[in-house]
Amino acid sequence: MADETHASEMSPAKPDEGDRPDALSRLDETAEALTVLRNFFTDEEPLDTALQRLADTASGAIPDADAVTVSLMDLAQPRTAAATNPRLIEVDEKQYSANRGPCFEAARTLRAVRAVVGEHLEEWPEFEAAAAEQAIRAYLSVPVLLPSSQSTQEQHLGSLNIYSYTAAAFDPFDEGLMRLFTTTASATIASAQRHQRSRDHISSLEQALVSRAVIDQAKGVLIAVHSCTADEAFAMLVQRSQRENIKLRDIAKNLLDSVARS
Repeated sequence: MADETHASEMSPAKPDEGDRPDALSRLDETAEALTVLRNFFTDEEPLDTALQRLADTASGAIPDADAVTVSLMDLAQPRTAAATNPRLIEVDEKQYSANRGPCFEAARTLRAVRAVVGEHLEEWPEFEAAAAEQAIRAYLSVPVLLPSSQSTQEQHLGSLNIYSYTAAAFDPFDEGLMRLFTTTASATIASAQRHQRSRDHISSLEQALVSRAVIDQAKGVLIAVHSCTADEAFAMLVQRSQRENIKLRDIAKNLLDSVARS
């Protein structure tokens, strides 16, 4: 009885398959979701923020989508970068640790993969157990591909994973709509990645400039104290850095701090 109560609380009543919206209505919903995604996206959003917006928007783009997660698969360790229901991240993580499941199948084939929970017990046992624990009945994973440029090929970023408490959810038309959605949304993700790379590069340059200024000031102190050349002063800093196994910038900063205290 407790299990039934738990499942019913997590699985709100849904219309049966015959009551699902017609194809034109579903296309309109996807088009509206893409408009929302485009209108609210800004080039200054970090990647994870853009992916969360993608998940939030995708959940309204397809009937029976009760939750959406976004898996990043192009890293040494896959991770869920966005989720509309944090409880379902565990289902993704079970696939990552087992290195198999529908999101991995979508990544391998670069095709949408639909899974009805209970039909893949031998193929993906870890996914099956985790999905059943969360009362998930159907799952659709669609690969997210970043557009190619003249010098690069199309890049596989990850998967858009859609969860439903309805076993009849996600027909081939829904798969086509999600491919349309992810193809269009990939421009959003590509812009976010470019902005993130630019921010990281600027931050690195700023750090390098700060480090250079600190080192030059420390060299000036050593030149004044030891009546040496700039090269000799720099060699002193390098030798101390190697001897104490401390970064050169930190050696220079410690020297300046000691002079300021004296």
